[in-house]
Amino acid sequence: MPFDLLNPDALGPTRGWTNGMLAPSGGRLLLIAGQDAAEPGGGVVHDDFTEQFRQALDKVLTVVRAAGGGPTDVGRMTVFVTDLDAYRASRRALGPLWQKVMGGHYPAMALVEVSRLVDPRAQVEIEATAVIGGTVPTHGEGA
Repeated sequence: MPFDLLNPDALGPTRGWTNGMLAPSGGRLLLIAGQDAAEPGGGVVHDDFTEQFRQALDKVLTVVRAAGGGPTDVGRMTVFVTDLDAYRASRRALGPLWQKVMGGHYPAMALVEVSRLVDPRAQVEIEATAVIGGTVPTHGEGA
């Protein structure tokens, strides 16, 4: 794993995220723009929340792979949703989807409800930061 995971006991247990991720020395920082479920030549065509989440996450990982990385190189992710209740209602379906795409890797994450996104049909947008390459640190509290 390319990060030293930081989950201090004082913050309590985590479920689906990591509190801090120390990047490997010598790695290259990759900043990934917000990705929604828009098709390459047009807008969003699916209204299903889970499908939009999958497409947005796949697009984030497409950028990571283009830089020579993979899912475990993602250190931070922000998920913007237009309907927090739709997110909550989809959590049971999102778990297996996450496992299939990201495995057991949970970056430092934030979930933010917003009033709308650029594409009027978009319900989900994901932006991320990854570190590609480098040497794994050998220290860290709560690793």
